[in-house]
Amino acid sequence: MRSDYLISFKGLKQGEHHFDYDIDKKFFDLFTYDDYLDANIQADVTLVKKSTLMELTFHIKGNVLVNCDLSGEEFNQPIEGTLDIIVKFGEKFNNDDEVILILPHESHSLDVAQYIYETTILSTPIKRVHPGVLDGSLKSEALEKLKELENKKEEKIDPRWDKLKGLI
Repeated sequence: MRSDYLISFKGLKQGEHHFDYDIDKKFFDLFTYDDYLDANIQADVTLVKKSTLMELTFHIKGNVLVNCDLSGEEFNQPIEGTLDIIVKFGEKFNNDDEVILILPHESHSLDVAQYIYETTILSTPIKRVHPGVLDGSLKSEALEKLKELENKKEEKIDPRWDKLKGLI
């Protein structure tokens, strides 16, 4: 399946070329990444071939099904992101730089799966909060328990803090 993400650039003319990919859960299974319960992402890859280098732009947009960090409820997290890479040619493969990729002179294709994967992961918010939590419309046991614990914390105020508040 990884061969589905190979771009053969050897026969391409100089100029701009577009490649589109539909990304789902199976794609992330290739990387053994299980934070996403499901995925519906469109990845657009633009390759600009020049005489001595290539410019790649990865743009992803879609939704990933994840668990809310607060309530544990599943929800579709919208994501969108872009990654730009410059591909140069050299003696040996080198991807140490985040922006510049060096391919051997004899290369004729490039596997873009890793870059689509990285763009998607980096576009997903670190803290995943269900929209219902933010607007107060989601009812769940976990949220009720958090509210109970929050109220108990407010009740136990150290009297020394009250004295400090009086200084203001």
